[in-house]
Amino acid sequence: MSQEVRNLEPKALWNKFADLNAVPRPSKKEERVIAFMMDFGKKLGFETIKDEVGNVIIKKPATAGMENRKTIVMQSHLDMVHQKNNDTTFDFDTQGIEMYVDGDWVRAKGTTLGADNGLGVATIMAILESTDIPHPAIEALFTIDEETGMTGAMGLKGGLLEGQILLNLDTEEDDEIDIGCAGGVDVTAVAEYDEEDAPADSVGYRITVKGLNGGHSGMQIHEGLGNANKIMNRLLYSGYEDFGLQISKINGGSLRNAIPRESVAEVIIAEMYDEAFEFDMQEIINDIKAEFKTTEPNLQIVIEKLDQVPAKVLPSMAQFYLVRALYTAHNGVYRMSADFDNLVETSNNIAKVTVGGGNLKIECLTRSSVESSKFDLANALRSAFELMGCEVTFSGSYPGWTPNPNSEILDVLTAIYEKQNGSKAHVVACHAGLECGILGQNYPGMDMISFGPTIKGAHSPDERASISSAQKYWKFVLEILANIPAK
Repeated sequence: MSQEVRNLEPKALWNKFADLNAVPRPSKKEERVIAFMMDFGKKLGFETIKDEVGNVIIKKPATAGMENRKTIVMQSHLDMVHQKNNDTTFDFDTQGIEMYVDGDWVRAKGTTLGADNGLGVATIMAILESTDIPHPAIEALFTIDEETGMTGAMGLKGGLLEGQILLNLDTEEDDEIDIGCAGGVDVTAVAEYDEEDAPADSVGYRITVKGLNGGHSGMQIHEGLGNANKIMNRLLYSGYEDFGLQISKINGGSLRNAIPRESVAEVIIAEMYDEAFEFDMQEIINDIKAEFKTTEPNLQIVIEKLDQVPAKVLPSMAQFYLVRALYTAHNGVYRMSADFDNLVETSNNIAKVTVGGGNLKIECLTRSSVESSKFDLANALRSAFELMGCEVTFSGSYPGWTPNPNSEILDVLTAIYEKQNGSKAHVVACHAGLECGILGQNYPGMDMISFGPTIKGAHSPDERASISSAQKYWKFVLEILANIPAK
């Protein structure tokens, strides 16, 4: 399958992407891809550095005639989000991504593709390996762990880079040039409880929410997509209120930066309510499906009897507070920006809910381009979860990237885009977490910009990269390199 991708144009880009996608590269498990990148740089004969947290820096001198241009940092992250369909058998720790061509799109077979941010990494690799592309001195920066904490960018110390301009290749619409982004903070609520024995004369059920689109919890948070954890909680709340439903287990969602696509719960009800429970639940299911018929046409909610009734359940009062706290906890857009049209300022994703074995955990990712608003929403979530008796922690906080409309490199990119495409690029700030804001803390004078090819469905198994957009983007990159301002 990868040979089909390798034959695409531009071959330099797609071949490096195929090489990269053969290497397992989960967030926080980047040892193999770090070794791969170190070996790549050394084989080219360039100065190749691994810093103390695992970021890789490869330095390539300017091509002839470009020595008087400013040194640039080309930056992308090595890790990728790992999501797969429930019916897909795949081991992200050991297998390379299985790609195929579908019309104008490159896709993966039942998993995320890794175009976020693999196409950016592959772009830089192709430039480093090239012998006929004019460019100034380049410092290629490959960061780790962008998707689950941005610890690579946070750990990059000042003084390692000399570049005056940073090209971040990690956005996903080819007609956009990003000059700002949101920051984020992880909100985690945990609690322990004493399991109770399931009452006699109980019936066990498994409730499954599946078939949702999922997607990027920043870039797609405004699209009205279904959140499996919130949908599941509606069902559990109604079952508890109307039939005394008791929860045994919940397993919903997987990653903080992915809108949860699936949730599974095991519950019990009194045998006397058996028929009425199924009938009433089907009415609620029909209502939910009607609400989401446009944005989630493939939503499935399945209620099936268990052969064996769960032995242990959540205590009644713990369950009372859990379903109410999850109902109260905000999910989705919290505030739109007052400064940029159609830009989400602040949002939250209730990403993961796990209950069972005496332990309860709720994991959220709160994003905002305004630091005070970020913590306003985080504190609202803290309050809801603390009222139910949870211990709540904030972690992994990272700053946003404040737009600089007077950027010199922005002027270069907008002029090139208009010349090549006959229309103006959209200069925007985005509601995703880019590393620019963090990198700017230790390199405050660096002029930063972010752009990339069109990628749809990032952070979900529907992730796909546009072939025609990659060609447009590659042409854009080459012209940018040839027009970096003089020192």
